Amino acid sequence: MTEPTAAAGTASAPREQYVLTLACPDKQGIVHAVSSYLFMTGCNIEDSRQFGDRDTGLFFMRVHFSAEAAPAKDAGAGGEAVSVEKLRASFAAIGDAFRMDWQIHRADARMRIVLMVSKFGHCLNDLLFRASIGALPVDIAAVVSNHRDFEQLAGSYGIPFHHIPVTRDTKAEAEQRLLALVREENVELVVLARYMQVISDDLCKQLNGRIINIHHSFLPSFKGARPYHQAHARGVKLIGATAHYVTAELDEGPIIEQEVERVGHEVTPGQLVATGRDVECRALARAVLWHAEHRILLNGARTVVFA
Repeated sequence: MTEPTAAAGTASAPREQYVLTLACPDKQGIVHAVSSYLFMTGCNIEDSRQFGDRDTGLFFMRVHFSAEAAPAKDAGAGGEAVSVEKLRASFAAIGDAFRMDWQIHRADARMRIVLMVSKFGHCLNDLLFRASIGALPVDIAAVVSNHRDFEQLAGSYGIPFHHIPVTRDTKAEAEQRLLALVREENVELVVLARYMQVISDDLCKQLNGRIINIHHSFLPSFKGARPYHQAHARGVKLIGATAHYVTAELDEGPIIEQEVERVGHEVTPGQLVATGRDVECRALARAVLWHAEHRILLNGARTVVFA
């Protein structure tokens, strides 16, 4: 029976997990530069996804990699522990050379988010539950609402509840209170979990790429009051929902995820409403999960999703 070798012991050492995302003009050498950098810094690629968009000429990449807490002597780090700060500092030269919009995150870091809701609580309830059981890698810093209907629900999960009423005269003040909360709580993502207020252009700009909305989507489209009843009257056969980033163009931001459910002629308006709630929850939960795991890259009016 042979004794375990030193190499075997090293292989079992715990490794820190990181995610690199990047977007840049497409050209030769990007993948080589990234993989060479990771090799030279003692890192190991766990998973890598990439996409070159011929329409825009842009290249997108997401790399999940690991690194030993104390890298090998030949890793060029002087025996010091790897950290996300050191990785960012050493990768900057490559990012500059290829004109990259890039980020490096710890894979185990839980994203801090705020949930916003009005009077329909199905998406809020779903996200609170998923976060509580660890299905979403997020910390919910607060629930914000222009009504008090779900104050007790938030409290049952131990989540702070902020009632911020909104009227035509107080809209600007309400949005400033929200921004103050985002700054104070180091919030990285705002989720409109059926928050029924139009977001101002200024707030959209300040939270660009950091605010997600969910809404129903029908073929044909029905807007205004009682959309599911309108859909029933027209004999709609597909119930859908769209999760997207919020922009100044109402409900027209870059789409992250869509969900559909086929329905028959026998369903009632009430059953359509129930189906709609379900598909909204599923689409929004996936959008929040992918954003929290840094799987979404903006590509103009579209998204690249490495799910």
